Amino acid sequence: MSIKQLPPQLINQIAAGEVIERPASAVKELVENSLDAGASHILIEIEEGGSRLIRVTDDGSGIDKADLALALSRHATSKIGSLLDLESVLSFGFRGEALPSMSSVSRLTLTSRQATESAGWCVKADGTEEELNPIPAAQSIGTCVELRELFYNTPARRKFLKTDKTEFGHIETIIKRMALSRFDVGFSLKHNQRQVIDLKPALTNEQKNQRVGLLCGGSFVDASIEIDVVNGSLALQGWVGLPTYSRSQADMQFFYVNGRLIRDKLINHAVRLAYQDVLFHGRHPVYVLYLTIDPTLVDVNAHPAKLEVRFRESRAVHDFVHRRVKQLLTDVRPADHYAVNNVVTHLTESAPSHTGMQQRVIPMSVAEPSVKYSGAGFQYSAPSMGGVKPTPVFDAQPKTEDGASPPMGFAIAHLHNTYILAESERGLILVDTHAAHERIVYEKLKKQYDVGGMASQPLLIPQKIELSDEEILVFEQHQTTLDGLGLELSAAGPTTLLVRTIPVLLASDDVESLIRHVLQDLAQTGETKSVQDACYTVLGNMACHNSIRANRRLTEMEMNALLRDMEQTDNSGQCNHGRPTWVLLDAKQLDALFLRGQ
Repeated sequence: MSIKQLPPQLINQIAAGEVIERPASAVKELVENSLDAGASHILIEIEEGGSRLIRVTDDGSGIDKADLALALSRHATSKIGSLLDLESVLSFGFRGEALPSMSSVSRLTLTSRQATESAGWCVKADGTEEELNPIPAAQSIGTCVELRELFYNTPARRKFLKTDKTEFGHIETIIKRMALSRFDVGFSLKHNQRQVIDLKPALTNEQKNQRVGLLCGGSFVDASIEIDVVNGSLALQGWVGLPTYSRSQADMQFFYVNGRLIRDKLINHAVRLAYQDVLFHGRHPVYVLYLTIDPTLVDVNAHPAKLEVRFRESRAVHDFVHRRVKQLLTDVRPADHYAVNNVVTHLTESAPSHTGMQQRVIPMSVAEPSVKYSGAGFQYSAPSMGGVKPTPVFDAQPKTEDGASPPMGFAIAHLHNTYILAESERGLILVDTHAAHERIVYEKLKKQYDVGGMASQPLLIPQKIELSDEEILVFEQHQTTLDGLGLELSAAGPTTLLVRTIPVLLASDDVESLIRHVLQDLAQTGETKSVQDACYTVLGNMACHNSIRANRRLTEMEMNALLRDMEQTDNSGQCNHGRPTWVLLDAKQLDALFLRGQ
């Protein structure tokens, strides 16, 4: 079969298959063109899910009359002029494919007017590649692109469209995501003449928070921490949801690179790793993050729809995002936020920044309590079966030396031997004793492991443990790892281990159970994770198995020591498995329970 030159219309229709997958794809391309034109307000009008009409109107710089016909030609663009420009492109569009692709599968009308012109000019195209002659048209300053009967000449593509409701849902999602990328632009979306979205430009911190809350849910802003960090050519801003505010699916994760929304496995892995041991199993974090990077260090020409990018220094970007997000979550203390039914609020003070998105958390003053407790924090190895003597709620709470009350307050009771009830200046705090102690022990174990100084305690009498052949094999494969965990084990027979030393923080009467749990964890994680990840998993489970159990009665001194440790412990708001460790019922909530002030 001889080689033939394809006609221009067929070439554009083939290209449209890559660029214009559905009505939402066309809307995305048109809105991006409006943003590149410097628009301050964009109106999107949709009819029948976009299959009948898509109209995008902006107040940008407009297109010159002489360039209108050229704008509908393939590979014609004002964004770049050389390969050097492509390597440092910051505009959304740069290929010159969108408009000709759309004109080949729809009835397109392009109307535009520049500020220097007294009237607008219009060209119409339907994919026939006929000569386009601009004609005068009524048009305010800016551009209006109208697509009618999308895919009218490609019935195979049209029949794959979903219902109008489904297609419009994709369009609405696209507009919301783009509205998060440009706070300085107003967006209006109409469907079948009905107003769906109407967003004014958000220029202040309060307006930006309102837009984020409107698009991501009002509770997200209250349940998030703002981040604004710079490291060389990398800068990261935005909102990071607290671990207690998570979702069952990854549908509220927005990441922008130089203002462009992307879906990148490298970035997703970096953020997921930052939430590794603070998120409940099966839950997904929520975040809106903006990465600013030297455009020469990122390739945006890696995907037909420009949804993926390639970083020249991918490891540096991964480590930067992972470490910054993880450090932000780690630094949250009870003084910085208060959880109510898993929705966390925090006190913030507006602070100017080059992005205008940062707010600074105001930590409460925390000093050493005037009531001195023996020992460095809570020690599980000193059980007490005595009852708790509650402090009467009408008595004044003890104060610290500077007269302030600690963020977690002071214990007043141990409910059902499981929950600590503490009175603070803001209300009643309930603490899950096991979950809180589990996190405290885990963080201490991690710090000891990271510095290579896991404190160990020799057993007075070495203990023999009979194991299965599989457990002995795991011991032989991971003997070096076990030494690093503060466990000294040696073989005393074909299926017998001799335990000589265990970690001080895990002093336990049930040594055999501890060793079996460790070997089981290593068998499950040792081959599939890095050494550090595997060890962290083992340490987390070791902390869980050796933390305070339910039905163990604590003294008032032990409960207060636990509260003080929580105030100083990283990630103390969640246990190792992501469950919340404490909640606050403030005075307003308590009053509402009894209809006070109604």
